[in-house]
Amino acid sequence: MRSVSLSARYARTAYLFLLPALVFFTAFFYVPIANVIATSLHTGPQADVFAGLSNYADALADPSVRHSFLVTLGFSGGVVAGSLVFGLLLALALDQPLKGRVSFRAMLLVPYLTSVAIVGLLWRNILDPQLGVLNRLGLDQQWLNEHPLATIVGVTLWQTVGYTMVLFLAGLQGIPETYQEAARIDGANAWQRFWRITLPLLAPTTLFVSVMAVISGLQAFGQAYIITNGGPGDATDLSVFHIYATAFKTRDFGYSSAQSVLLLVVIVLFTLVQLRAGKRGEVTY
Repeated sequence: MRSVSLSARYARTAYLFLLPALVFFTAFFYVPIANVIATSLHTGPQADVFAGLSNYADALADPSVRHSFLVTLGFSGGVVAGSLVFGLLLALALDQPLKGRVSFRAMLLVPYLTSVAIVGLLWRNILDPQLGVLNRLGLDQQWLNEHPLATIVGVTLWQTVGYTMVLFLAGLQGIPETYQEAARIDGANAWQRFWRITLPLLAPTTLFVSVMAVISGLQAFGQAYIITNGGPGDATDLSVFHIYATAFKTRDFGYSSAQSVLLLVVIVLFTLVQLRAGKRGEVTY
């Protein structure tokens, strides 16, 4: 009986400490999601006319919604690939005993600590096809007109690769040096050690980086809003930007809410697939 009472007391104490977090998530996460789902079932300027699932059917059949989703997939794919490749390369380089490597790490992390709005305005002023800094310096570049999606992918990587580098660096430093020493004794070269030892042991870090990159890529908004305004045309019409335009330009909050719920479902599905694939991959190592 004493052990049962102690367990109940520990449980009550644990729930007491969890209560602030539960209240926070309920107020700022679960309640807003429930409100968006409820709004998605209505139509009209005030979203006060019940429409059932018609908003979802319209969104799934809307070519502009499908186009924005495909644009978002392309953007997310570029961000994920770039994050994995450049983040890992920088981590491998700065994991070496180089002079000033701590300063380089800090410099690479500064853009990540800067808000998307500031980064967007900075690169908009640099890359503007008419009044940008590069054009004033004599470089007649038209990247925002000719390659807008690739350009905002590059800006996003410039901002976030420092954070990815830190994650990979932590993973590298968590690999026991004895594995590398044993491989050297067996005659493995640098590439064999990387491919057979380092990369497999970085699988948890790689999974985390890819999941976070997919989630942030699918939710991206500031890059399209500030740098390109969804253009030229609809070349950078990312899903969240499209939802924003639907809500605040057409005032159709029910339709935009339905798009938001569909995007949430896609993000959850992508995350579950990645986590399932990561768990299967762990078995082979």
